[in-house]
Amino acid sequence: MDNSAGFLTTHILDTAKGIPAARVKIELFRLVGETRELATSRITNSDGRTDEPILKAGEMVAGVYELNFHIGDYFAEPSGKQANSFIDIVPIRFGIDDESAHYHVPLLVSPFSFSTYRGS
Repeated sequence: MDNSAGFLTTHILDTAKGIPAARVKIELFRLVGETRELATSRITNSDGRTDEPILKAGEMVAGVYELNFHIGDYFAEPSGKQANSFIDIVPIRFGIDDESAHYHVPLLVSPFSFSTYRGS
């Protein structure tokens, strides 16, 4: 990985079960004015991370972004029956101003709450 170019990663932890959240769909949008442009989509692995950065080194562009975490599907019953989840899609809108930095946006989630912070 080019150490001079920034990249974007995430990590999802299921705080109710105390485990990483596997098989969660994540979409990354870039906002340009009022327009949301889908940049990429990923699925978390068994460690609650994506197999590669969401934005790889060299792909970072300063601007406003939104990560959408499809948590409702993750907390759905094993039978596949979709209950009316309290939390369905968690959107996190954030800005990137340093294209050479590593941005890490972790998500801590349970069926009834979530939180995030800028990680390292």
